[in-house]
Amino acid sequence: MNVIPIELGERSYDIEIESDSLSRVGVSLASLGDASRVVLITDDNVEPLYGEVVSNSIVDRGLDLDVAVIPAGEESKSIEVAYELWNQLLNLKVDRRSIVVALGGGVVGDLSGFVAATYARGIRYFQVPTTLLAQVDSSVGGKTAIDLPQGKNMVGAFHQPCGVLIDPIVLQSLSVEQYRAGLGEVVKYAASLDADFFEMLENNVDSVVKRDPDILARIVARCCQIKANVVSQDERETSGLRALLNYGHTFGHALETVVGYGKLLHGYAVALGSVLAAKLAFRLASRGDERFKEIDQAWIVRQNNLISALGLPTTLQELPSIVGFEPNIAPENLVALTSTDKKAVAGKLNFVLPVGLGKSELVRDVAVEDVLAVFN
Repeated sequence: MNVIPIELGERSYDIEIESDSLSRVGVSLASLGDASRVVLITDDNVEPLYGEVVSNSIVDRGLDLDVAVIPAGEESKSIEVAYELWNQLLNLKVDRRSIVVALGGGVVGDLSGFVAATYARGIRYFQVPTTLLAQVDSSVGGKTAIDLPQGKNMVGAFHQPCGVLIDPIVLQSLSVEQYRAGLGEVVKYAASLDADFFEMLENNVDSVVKRDPDILARIVARCCQIKANVVSQDERETSGLRALLNYGHTFGHALETVVGYGKLLHGYAVALGSVLAAKLAFRLASRGDERFKEIDQAWIVRQNNLISALGLPTTLQELPSIVGFEPNIAPENLVALTSTDKKAVAGKLNFVLPVGLGKSELVRDVAVEDVLAVFN
């Protein structure tokens, strides 16, 4: 087992990474102590695959268990589904000694964490992520949220899990699309925060695409370690360090909103957002901004080649074939949405941009005309 600690004082917890470990969920929960009840929240895609083994592991440890199954998909990250779950918890007489277990991908994790953060002013929750995107990113760090029609993840709370258990073997059951979506987040870490990791991905593209178990274990562990280091230093994004984890996300969230939640997978949007962020950095470099002097055409080609080799899009022109229709992605609409992004301040445009391979900065107050130019 690979154990990665998240050091946050009294809110510290461990990320446990081990193959074939779903049957250990109950052991991990029992080790937390003083659990009056466990509520397992999952979705109707994951429940038939892994619901039984996780439920049995919990019951076998003598813990009282209830299961809530939500519809799969981004649409479930809504106030309506959260309301239903709050009522279920109330009817089950869930109290502050209870633990919510999130078994699923990013939607299940974000929604379950938000429900746990807000029910009874906060109860414990435990993450068991089953998608690559959730394993490398959304299950770690304590960001919980639901969506609003006007913006993704706009209502939420920082609420750290009491533990995370990751079984890389479950990634073999993912669809090609869901697996590639996770790779969008993986590239984000490498391009913006870890040059050695980027080169490792370049050198092992075939193994990554084929889901080699050893490579996957290395990828998950490296992403979790990067995020653990960042979150331990800047839990609530006050210093700007944690904002660097959002490379590709400002453009990406705007694309998700314009296309429609659930129609464009998050990792695909992040991949396109990373391409656009690099183009923006190159434009600023061409205008003499010394911060971006390392971002030249060769840098852009290198990032795009890796994204493309992993089966992800690098141009907006690929969107119709991905989502099945011609989305209205007018540049003015996308720029307007970037001003409502959570990193925006007073409506001004802020972006995480690359300044080198494995290096990035949060750039504040980017001119609208520069953002519009990247869509040409």
